[in-house]
Amino acid sequence: MRCFCLLLVLLLALDVCEGDRGREWAHHGASMFADLTPNEMRDVRDYLQGKPELGLTAARGKSLKKNSILLMELHLPRKHKALRALDRGQAKPMRQARVVVQFGNQSQPNITEIIVSPLPFPTSYREKTFKGDKPIRFESRPITEAEYSHIIDILQKITAKVHKVLFETTGGFSFHNCTDRCLTFSDIAPRGLESGERRTWIMLQKFVEGYFIHPVGFEILVNHKDLNPERWTVEKVWYNGQYFDKVEELAEQYEKGTLEKVKLPDHDDKDLYSTYIPRGHSNTRTDIHGPKLVEPQGPRYHVDGNFVEYAGWSFAFRVRSSAGLQIFDLRFNGERIAYEVSLQEAIAFYSGDTPAAMQTKYIDAGWAMGTLDYELAPGIDCPEIATFLDLHHYYDTDKPVHYKNALCVFEMTTGMPLRRHFNNNFQGGYNFFGGLENHVLVLRTTSTVYNYDYIWDFLFYQNGVMESRVSATGYIHATFFTPNGLHYGSKVYNYVLGNLHTHLIHYKVDLDIAGRKNSFESMNLKYVNFTNPWSHKHSVVQSKLVKTQHQTERGAAFRFGKKFPRYVNFYNPNEKNKWGHQKGYRIQYNSHADSVLPRGWMEENGISWSRYPLAVTRHKDSEPTSSSIYTQNDPWEPVVSFEDYIRNDESIINQDLVAWVTVGFLHVPHSEDIPNTATPGNAVGFFLRPFNFFDEDPSLASRSTVIVRQVKEGKPKVQRWTPEVVGHCVTDRPFFYNGTYAGV
Repeated sequence: MRCFCLLLVLLLALDVCEGDRGREWAHHGASMFADLTPNEMRDVRDYLQGKPELGLTAARGKSLKKNSILLMELHLPRKHKALRALDRGQAKPMRQARVVVQFGNQSQPNITEIIVSPLPFPTSYREKTFKGDKPIRFESRPITEAEYSHIIDILQKITAKVHKVLFETTGGFSFHNCTDRCLTFSDIAPRGLESGERRTWIMLQKFVEGYFIHPVGFEILVNHKDLNPERWTVEKVWYNGQYFDKVEELAEQYEKGTLEKVKLPDHDDKDLYSTYIPRGHSNTRTDIHGPKLVEPQGPRYHVDGNFVEYAGWSFAFRVRSSAGLQIFDLRFNGERIAYEVSLQEAIAFYSGDTPAAMQTKYIDAGWAMGTLDYELAPGIDCPEIATFLDLHHYYDTDKPVHYKNALCVFEMTTGMPLRRHFNNNFQGGYNFFGGLENHVLVLRTTSTVYNYDYIWDFLFYQNGVMESRVSATGYIHATFFTPNGLHYGSKVYNYVLGNLHTHLIHYKVDLDIAGRKNSFESMNLKYVNFTNPWSHKHSVVQSKLVKTQHQTERGAAFRFGKKFPRYVNFYNPNEKNKWGHQKGYRIQYNSHADSVLPRGWMEENGISWSRYPLAVTRHKDSEPTSSSIYTQNDPWEPVVSFEDYIRNDESIINQDLVAWVTVGFLHVPHSEDIPNTATPGNAVGFFLRPFNFFDEDPSLASRSTVIVRQVKEGKPKVQRWTPEVVGHCVTDRPFFYNGTYAGV
């Protein structure tokens, strides 16, 4: 017996040792995924600028005929090399930087991506290629501050020719030589109608607070493909529903009175409909604050650099400059659930009656969506108690840019129990009451992509569930109202149309369920009809579970417009829980997404991932992302084509699998979107939920459980594992529960 006990103690000690070692290795490996530091960015910049063959100059110089760095971010290590560090504690792969260089100062301008290594002291670089060795057209590059400065210059010249038109239309606003009553502009993408073009529709707006919803009815099409801005041309003009070939033509007809003029209502800064300044009657007391989130004894999570631990969870995070928030090596109780869960792309495709509206198809990685994560406001964007972290980006700049408090981590109560039960005794009392508070850890950042604000969340629950959620807010994209515009949205103010649009968000979910060898199945229900075994003259009709194991990538690509399975489950065929079920995690959707264009129609080729709410592929280091920063300005012949990933239709049985998840919603703007779109009802995402992964609910380990039983005297007996009184900052009264009921 003593030998058995000793063996048991040794096994338990070994298990603890393994757990400690796993935690140590996860912490050790987290820095592999950390974003580039400012010092690393400067070192890479200096190294490349010291290479005479590249001929690099400052990015912010006004010339477009230059070779310069556009973007710099971490280049991820290969998965199998990263896993050696995470699972065996071996040396981490060397850190590398991905650098996008725009070579404009040569006979054939091009965009080239370069991998620089090792960091922090680089000594070499190599060219990065895309799947199929697709070249990057120079015209597909994102627009820069230098190019915008020339757009402003040409707008100054153009608007000077129609100054009277604009001045009288807007009630005293102008674009050039203005002081306090100025016009501004929004530029629309994609920039053209086919690959190789760079033609942009630009619409003018009043430059006031919330100018996005102040269009003035003037739009122009500028061809700015030439690297010499003196050769840029205006190809079309639109004014109040009428098209003109030249600006001079509009000015001439305006003077003659041969066109339909428009006169916007007089502008009054004191009654600005786009401002946040409160108006209307409030029924809420303003002399006291609303509820606040507190941590009575301090935080229960731990953040070390880019490594986070909480209630059995651990993960590393980064904010990729081109696309945004990502997490890596996601573990629960030491077991990896996913190697990567990352935002890939966000699009908003619009409809409208004006040329700018009908051309608006925003593909947000093309605007470096990850760099648009500005400072978060305590008490509004995140609770005051949150841990705020700074970020650094290198995009269209000559030195790292510091984004203060751009990411936050906090624990919150949802105000909803994780689980509870009142066990009625049907005699005016109960046998027991049991409940568990629902606390959740939130990792949050935002992206303000011009007018729209996306709030990106990863949420981690005590029961092994992870949620990915995006909440949309900010200003709507509005155009000038025309009667025909009502087919494409709603009139939300005088001369303002809120244009209908669909938001789609794309994620990469690299699941490693109990290891890398996973399979994928879907589940549906079908009715079965059979003779009742205890009453043969009757039949039983009920639902039966039907499982389909998907064999290949094509068979696991579910199209929008087709019936989606009730359950989709990723499981390890070789690992079972205590009850004989294969360990799995399912993806559960919170989405109202649908396709935005017919398959293969022009710009749809660049967003072929949007065909599928879910597609499953085998992991490949050569297929790291589903989109690119070039898709926005060349969606017709994209550098990254997601459809290529499933075209070879490889087997997905017992393989390292990646789920590509699309969520989204249709937004038909309405008057309540003035001044801003609110977050309620505008949040979508998905859950990763354990499906027979554990033997029982792992949140049983939580000591926040409260159980109440009635003792013989009828008094409640409270059983709990946390302090009885939380503290005066929450309540100075201990937990109380009676639970009895009676007639009156």
